[in-house]
Amino acid sequence: MGDTILVGGTGEDIELRAVVKLIEPAAFTKVSALGVAEQRVNVVGRFGDYPGRLGDRYRVEVSIVIWQAPDVLMIPSSALFRRDGRWHVFAIENGRARLRPITTGHHGGAEVEVVDGLAQGAIVIRHPSDRLADNALVELRK
Repeated sequence: MGDTILVGGTGEDIELRAVVKLIEPAAFTKVSALGVAEQRVNVVGRFGDYPGRLGDRYRVEVSIVIWQAPDVLMIPSSALFRRDGRWHVFAIENGRARLRPITTGHHGGAEVEVVDGLAQGAIVIRHPSDRLADNALVELRK
């Protein structure tokens, strides 16, 4: 409880903020439009200020912030792979792919926090081939 809720897609140019007040203790099954059975749980939030013209049955896009910190080094999770029981990435340095063991922190789906092993501004290779070797020549494409 107490996590920040970000509410967008309201038709306004602003993002509304609320706070989690209740997470219901039991999930329920809902079948998606694609026919997939999904487990869901209701979350109740409270706006700090009245959000204005929102009413019943509005469709909005909602995110719950479960962790945040300033100055965090994040990389795409698609750059990560396991080797010898540790996470690794290939960083591009002077036109070469350099194998770098890293220590990760928080995982957020599409991105991962890097705690150790990479410097700010490092360029990593997404979806590296299992044939890519340390010190291989690579070409940076944007």
